[in-house]
Amino acid sequence: MGLFDGVKDAFSAPALERSVLDAERETPIDRWMGWSVKKEDEMQAGEAVPANFIDAMDGENYVKVALEKPMGIIFEENDETFGGIFIQSLKEGGKAEVEGTLVPGDQLVAVGAVKVSGLPFDEALGAILADGASKTTLLLFRGSADQFYGPTGASQEWLDEYIASSVNA
Repeated sequence: MGLFDGVKDAFSAPALERSVLDAERETPIDRWMGWSVKKEDEMQAGEAVPANFIDAMDGENYVKVALEKPMGIIFEENDETFGGIFIQSLKEGGKAEVEGTLVPGDQLVAVGAVKVSGLPFDEALGAILADGASKTTLLLFRGSADQFYGPTGASQEWLDEYIASSVNA
């Protein structure tokens, strides 16, 4: 037996045999190299887009409205994990309800050119109160806080560009 015969056996693996990884130890590199814990058909089935998914980086999921004050909108603060505010309800007969664009659950993104997404309740409402225009322009995301602020939400760079472009439109 030669000096290197044992080394060859120590570092070789049977051809086409998948490594068995513990699910807790799997890394992105493991998946990239094809060493995933899940089988390929399980991975593809699990990667399907949920039916209720709303893309926060699609301009079609935003609404813009210009309303006189008082608007007739009742805002509520999101959970602490997300921040920001959303429309809880519309006052019956109020300007927002009569206008018809806004719906409860819309996330407030910007007031005019001022981004208010993620701000505490008082600061976000303060931006509405501070707006001196005859009609205050609101930009809202038509989706949940998790879809807007969560891991699939819009990047801050995209959001800044979108707000700037919507002000000029």
